[in-house]
Amino acid sequence: MATPRLLIAVGCLALGALLSGCQIGGATVEEKEGYFSWVDEQGRVRYSPIAKPATKSESATSAPSDDELTSENYPDAEELRRKGYVRDGEGKPYFTWRDAEGRVRSTYYQPDTRTDEEKGRQTPPAEISQASVFRISDAPGTTKPVAGHDPNALAVLGVEDTDDDYLKRFSRSCCQSLETRHHARWQEGREFAVHLAGDSPEHRFLSGVSPYQLVALPQARSRNEGFYRLRSYAHNGVVVPSVAFLDGNLRPVRLVTDLVLDFEPENWHRRGYLEARIPVTGSAEERWMLLFTRAADLDNQTVVETRQGPRKIPHVRTGELGLTLVEAH
Repeated sequence: MATPRLLIAVGCLALGALLSGCQIGGATVEEKEGYFSWVDEQGRVRYSPIAKPATKSESATSAPSDDELTSENYPDAEELRRKGYVRDGEGKPYFTWRDAEGRVRSTYYQPDTRTDEEKGRQTPPAEISQASVFRISDAPGTTKPVAGHDPNALAVLGVEDTDDDYLKRFSRSCCQSLETRHHARWQEGREFAVHLAGDSPEHRFLSGVSPYQLVALPQARSRNEGFYRLRSYAHNGVVVPSVAFLDGNLRPVRLVTDLVLDFEPENWHRRGYLEARIPVTGSAEERWMLLFTRAADLDNQTVVETRQGPRKIPHVRTGELGLTLVEAH
C-alpha cells in the first residue's frame, strides 16, 4: 500500500501531464507553429489556426474590397439616381424635426428621383426655338408687269427694284464648294456628338470665316413633325451655331440663324449647354445639315444667373455639339 506521500507525487505527475497538453510525441498544441489558444465564454481552452499573411503575388491577385472603386463596382450614374443616390451599405438619409413637446425626432426617407415621365406625368410639348428663318420658297418671284406700268415708278418712290434676299446672297458664297469627305452620319435613336474643331475645314460665309461641319440627314423622313435638338456644350466658352439645310447638290434651301438658345447649367455628371430646337420640315430637298458660326455672334457673350450672381460665358469658334431627332407623339 502506497504511502500518502507517494500518492501525492503520483497525483501531481498526472495533473502535470494533463496541464502540459499530453506531450506525447511532440510539443503541445499551443506551442505548434500556426496556432493560438484562447478561452471561450464557458472557460474552456480553445485552439485556432493563425492565418498566414498573403505574399506579394497573392496580394496583387486578391479580390478588391467592397469599398474600393474598380471598373467592376464603379457606381453607374443612372442606377445611382434610381436608388436616390444612396450607395449600397450606406444608411438612408433622414431629416430632424421637433414634435409638439419640443423633442427632437429623426425620420428616415427614400428620395424620389424619378423623372416626370417615370411618375406617369404628361410633359408639355417642347417649344420650337425662336430664330430668323429663310427658305428658298419664301424668295420673291418675278411677275410680268401689268399693261401701262411706269418702269421708273419704283425709283421715284425710292424703292429698290430687286428680288435679292438674304438666302440668295448667302447662296452666292455657299455651299457647293464645301468638303464632304469628312461629314458626320446621322445616328438614329440617340444623341451623337459633332465638333467644330481647330482642324475642321473653314469657309468664308456671307457672315464671315468659320469652321464648319456637314451632317448627312436621315433619308426616310415622310413625316413633318418633331424637331432637331441641338445642344452646344460649354467648355471655356460656348459655340453659338447657325444652321443651313442643303439639297443634294449642296444648295441652301433653308437657313436658321439668330437662334434664341436656352441655357441649362452644369450638374455633377454633365456640363452645361445651350439648347436649340429646330423644326423638321419633312422636305425631301433637305439632304444635309450645315453647322457654322457667325462673326457677329463671336463678339457677344451669354449671361446666365447663378447662385453667385450673373455669369458671363464667352462665345467661341470651336466646341462640341450634340444632335438628336425628337419625334412628336
